[in-house]
Amino acid sequence: MTSNHSIDYFDTQFQNQAREQSYRLNPFETDVLPYLHGRVLDYGCGMGNLAIEAAKRGCSVVALDASPSAIADLKQRAALEGLLIEADVADLRDYQLRENYDSVVSIGLLMFFDCATAFKALVQLQSRVAVGGIAVVTVLVEGTTYLDMFDADSHCLFNRAEMEARFAGWKILKSEFKNFDAPNGKLKSFATVIAQK
Repeated sequence: MTSNHSIDYFDTQFQNQAREQSYRLNPFETDVLPYLHGRVLDYGCGMGNLAIEAAKRGCSVVALDASPSAIADLKQRAALEGLLIEADVADLRDYQLRENYDSVVSIGLLMFFDCATAFKALVQLQSRVAVGGIAVVTVLVEGTTYLDMFDADSHCLFNRAEMEARFAGWKILKSEFKNFDAPNGKLKSFATVIAQK
């Protein structure tokens, strides 16, 4: 897997979180947890906090991320708790999914790809949601000014209307925007769509 600034940035963050045992769900994970059921794909799982909580609720979870540190920590935590989680290091820019899922989650990942790759990954994720299943996607949108975590040439800030438009024909269960303060007076602006196929 080719490394890049974004992967290195988050791998360091995840090492720090593991050392500090900082395993709280973020606000997006807390919001989505009640929607998850059955076979769950956590695509870009980071530390795997959502995967752990979903497994504790009886879900069978596949968790994928490009961070070796995060996946190693997740595997250790899952084994200690006896949870049904398949966790693997994967370059998700060109990863081919091989099964369908009842719930597909991608929180805070697609914007780290160039736009063509992000849109292709989103189409693949949508195609792997079982009929009646749930897709959850959270991305940074235009208006975000905190870009320190991105590769300069390889990221995609989504148009504010993009996510809902890309779920045309699905039942939109939730669609919202949230802003968060970032270092140096900058802003992170997110769009989330939760949709049923």
